[in-house]
This record gives sequence, C-alpha cells and structure tokens, in this order.
Amino acid sequence: MEEKIAIVTDSASDLSKEILEKRRIEFLPLKIIFSDGQYEDRVDIEPHEVYERLSSEIPSTSMPTREEIRSKYLKLKEHGFTHIISIHISSGLSGTYENCKMATQNIEGVEIELIDSKLLSMGLGRLVLYAKDLIEEGKSNFSDIVDKVKDKKKEIDLYFIVDTLKYLKEGGRIGKISGTIAEFLDIKPIISIDKEGQYYTFDKVRTKKKAIKKLLKLTQDKASEALSYIDIMHADAEEEALKIYKKVKKLDNVKESIFGEISPAMVVHSGPGLIGVCITKV
Repeated sequence: MEEKIAIVTDSASDLSKEILEKRRIEFLPLKIIFSDGQYEDRVDIEPHEVYERLSSEIPSTSMPTREEIRSKYLKLKEHGFTHIISIHISSGLSGTYENCKMATQNIEGVEIELIDSKLLSMGLGRLVLYAKDLIEEGKSNFSDIVDKVKDKKKEIDLYFIVDTLKYLKEGGRIGKISGTIAEFLDIKPIISIDKEGQYYTFDKVRTKKKAIKKLLKLTQDKASEALSYIDIMHADAEEEALKIYKKVKKLDNVKESIFGEISPAMVVHSGPGLIGVCITKV
C-alpha cells in the first residue's frame, strides 16, 4: 500500500502561516485565556495583542483539547492520509503531547506516530520542516522518517534570553533556571533546554547587552562547526534581534535563516524582550 503521510504540529513551532500553508503542514493552536475569554494562538490573537494587555493582566495558557486533536486526525484520514507524524512542544513545558496521546486512542485506519520534540519555537519548527523534507524527497518510508526525525533532535540547539524571569515564574515554567535573585543585580541567564525538555541556565551574564554579545558569539561558534540553519526569534525585541539576524545570516556555514516573532502562547511565559537563537545542523 502506498503511504500518504501528513505532518501535524502545534502553534509553539513558530512556523509562519505562509510556511504552514506552502508546505501543507497541519497545526493545532494553543490557547491564551484572558478574563474576557479564550483565544486561539495565531488564529484570533497575535503577539502584539498580548504585549498590549500584559501590563493589566497576565493570562494563562492551555493546550488543544483532545476533541480538537482527534478531529484533526480524523479529518486527515478522511482526506486519504494513511500515516500521520504529529510533532509537538516539549512535554516538559506543555501537556499537548499527552493530550495527543490520549486523542489517538481508538482511531483506526490511519497510523499515527507522536513525537515529543523536547523543544519549542524554531527548534520544534525545524524538526517539523525536516520531517516534511524527508516526505517530499520520497526516499524513506514512514518508519524510517520517524526514526530520522527522532535522531535529528540531538542536532538542534536552542538558546534565549529574557528581560525578566517574572513571566516564566508566573506561568510555572521556571524549570531548572537558577540564580533568580541575581535579577536584582541585572544578571541575565542564557537559557537553554535540556534532554528532558525543560529550561535550565546555560550561562549567566551581567547586563542584557553583554548577554546579547554572548548569544551572538555562541551562535558563531556553533555555526563554525557544521553547515547549519540559524533562526532568530524575538518577543517585542525586533530591533535587537534584527541586529543578530543580519550578522548570523552572513556567516559562511549558514544555509538558511528565518527571522520571526514567537507565538502569543509563548509570549505569555516569556514576556516582552525575549531574544532566541536556534541552531540546527543540516
């Protein structure tokens, strides 16, 4: 039987609507919950709308419901897909992966493989694009693609800095980030994600300016090791992030670089001021 494979991800992948539509990637929006109602991530709320409201209210976030996930899978089955690879935000940061697992129960006639990326933002996004590339190449079967995507996770590095740890604390996403009292000394942690898919302090630098410089140096060093995709993301820090983007995209070993803004759901947990770098070996 010929395999027809669909790719599903969630809005934490930070892939733009243009990329999702062009590459025919299905996505499940996370939810942002304000006191006046619930909004779907990148469907009926955008990052700037969250920034504007943060001073008066810090919303909560939620994952797609099992019913929504199940409906997505069944719709793909109806469209003739025989296999689905569903790749999601780290289970260490969200319950989305577990909800997807529950949603697959008793679905017959389509084979579904769930992958816990242990990543987010363009780390997750690059994993999704890699899976789609493998499908379009047509050289690997479903099982091989799943194995290759799982192996690819260890070739993706993600680092970011935030203006304040307030929002990570408020949302319960502080993970293994240490030295929070150092905020009073204007010490900025460079945050990364460990093998369990949780945040941890990769390094600590005095002042944001020095942290940005360290982030750029880290990116340059990583890029010198192998041909890479390097993506720059931000949360209401376009000017600072753009300076990094313009420098890294000129590096010899950079195959492609995407510049963008993190999803509204992640803005809730980072607050404005985030600058992130994702380095993916080609």
